[in-house]
Amino acid sequence: MARIVETDVLIIGGGITAAMVAEKLTEEREADVVVLEAGRHSTPFEDRFDRRRRYMDYGENPWVEDHIHDQSAEGIMSRSMAVGGQALHWGGATPRFSPEDFRLQAMFGVHQDWPIDYDTLDPYYQEAEERMGVAGVQGPAPLDPRGAPYPMPAMPLTWTLERLREWVEKVGIPAWANPMAKNTVPWRGRNVCQRCDTCNICPTGAKYTPEFTLARLAAEGRVRLETRTLVRRLELEEGTDRIHAAVARGYDAPDEDVVYRARTFVLAGGYTWSPHLLLLSATDRYPDGLANSSGTVGRYMTGHRNVQAYVELPMRLLPGMYYGHSLLSKRFQRPTVEGGPGLSRGRYVRHDFRVWESTVARGPRARDDGGALLLGDAAMEDWRARTATGTTRLRAYYDVIPDRDSRLVLDPRATNRFGDPLPRLEFRDAPASRELRAHTEERIRGVFDEVTRAGGGRILRTAVDDTQDHPGGGCRMGDDPGDSVVDSWGRAHDHENLFVVGAPTLVSGGCNNGTLTFSALSLRSAEEIGREYSARPPESD
Repeated sequence: MARIVETDVLIIGGGITAAMVAEKLTEEREADVVVLEAGRHSTPFEDRFDRRRRYMDYGENPWVEDHIHDQSAEGIMSRSMAVGGQALHWGGATPRFSPEDFRLQAMFGVHQDWPIDYDTLDPYYQEAEERMGVAGVQGPAPLDPRGAPYPMPAMPLTWTLERLREWVEKVGIPAWANPMAKNTVPWRGRNVCQRCDTCNICPTGAKYTPEFTLARLAAEGRVRLETRTLVRRLELEEGTDRIHAAVARGYDAPDEDVVYRARTFVLAGGYTWSPHLLLLSATDRYPDGLANSSGTVGRYMTGHRNVQAYVELPMRLLPGMYYGHSLLSKRFQRPTVEGGPGLSRGRYVRHDFRVWESTVARGPRARDDGGALLLGDAAMEDWRARTATGTTRLRAYYDVIPDRDSRLVLDPRATNRFGDPLPRLEFRDAPASRELRAHTEERIRGVFDEVTRAGGGRILRTAVDDTQDHPGGGCRMGDDPGDSVVDSWGRAHDHENLFVVGAPTLVSGGCNNGTLTFSALSLRSAEEIGREYSARPPESD
C-alpha cells in the first residue's frame, strides 16, 4: 500500500533553485513545504577539510555519493544528484545576464525576446545576491547596470590580476572583478573567504552552497526535507487539468510507492530532470507529456560555448594566491560600443571576456626543450628563466541561439532500476548561430590577438570547447502558450498549480554564467506561488 504525504507546496529537487523558493516562501507565507530530493546528503561540513586534503593529494571526488549510479543521461553536463545539487561544487561565479540577452529579436533580429526584460528581473537579481552573499563591484554602468550596490565588497584582486587589468585596459577593454558568491565579510552565519583555492569544495563555508539553506530551514521546522526519493510521474486530478499528486519511490523502500499530494507543485530539477519528469508523466489525455500542449517540453535546450587562449606576456607575474578568481568585461555584449558591436560585419556576434591568472608553461620541469635531463642547479636556473615572463588565460563565452530541435527526449534504450526511460540530450544550434560559428570564433580569436599584440605577448595556444556550458531551456517561458511551456512566472500554461523554476525556463543562454539568473527567476516564481497563501506574520523580537 502506498504511503501518502500531504502538503501545501511540494518542491521536487534539492538544488539552488529549490533552496531559493523554499527560503522565500517560508519567510513570507504561511505554507507547509516539502522539499523532495532524489539524492542523499553528501559530504558533511565538518568533514570537508579532510575531503579537501584527499582531493588535493589523490584527486578523489570530495563529494561522497553525490550521484545515483543508474540515474544519468547521455549528453548531461553533471550527474550530481544530492542535497545542494550541482551548486555543491560550483565555482561561485555570479555575473548577471545583460539587458541585451532579453531582447535578441528586438535588437538583433534573431531568435525571440523573453517575456520579461532586465529591469523586471533586476530586483530579483538583487535579492538572490543578498540571499547567497555575493561579493562584487559594479562595472561601467552602461555595460553593467544594477539598481542597488552589491551586498558586500568584491573579492580583492591579486597583484597579478591588477597587472592583467592594466594590460587589457590599455587596449580599451574595461575589466572588473567577476562577482562571486563568496564572503568578503561575515554573512548570514558563514565565514569570510580564506582563499583556500579549492572552490569546488569550500572547507570554510565562505562560498554559498544550497545545502546550508535547506539544512537550516529543516532544522527550524520550516520545511520537511525528504531525501533518497525519486519522483517518477505527476498525476492529474480527475476531470481537471490540475496536478493532483507526485508518485515516487524511495531508494530505501523501492517496492512501495510514495504519493505526495499538494496544492502547488514546483519542479526544481534543473534543465534535465524537470522536462524529463513532464515527459515521463504522459497520459491518454496528454500523450506527449504534461504541460506539453505546445510540443516544446524538452525543446530549445540552450547554453553557450567558449573560446580560450593561453598567452605569454613580457612581464613577471606571481600567480597562485587565488587561482579561481577572474576579471570580467561585458564590452563585447553590447551593440553600441565602438569596436565591440553585436552585429559584426552585419552578422550577429556577442561574447563576454574573461581573464585569469595562469601557470601554463611556468612550472618546474624535468627536461629542457631539447629533451636533456634537468637536475639540481640546472633545473632551478631553467625555472627562474621561464618565470621571468608570465602567462594568462583568456576566455570568451559566446551566445548560441538554440534550435527547436535542440532537445531532450526519452531514451527507451536506457532505463533506471524502476524501468523508467532516461533522458538523452542533443544540443543543436539554430541557423543564426550554426552559420556564424566559424565567424564568431574567428572574431573572438581576433580580440585575443589584438590584446596580446598590444601587450607585446604571444599566444601559446587556443582551444574551442564544444560543450554547451551553463545549460538551460527545455521548459521555456513565453506569453504564447503555442510555443512555450510556462509563463514569465514559471507557471505552466496547461496546469495552473504547476510551476517550473530556474534553468529550464530560459529562452536563451546569454554570454555569462547562468546560476544567478536561474536563482533570480526562481525567486520571482516564488513570489507568484506565494500569492496563493496567507502572509506570514512578522516575528516578534
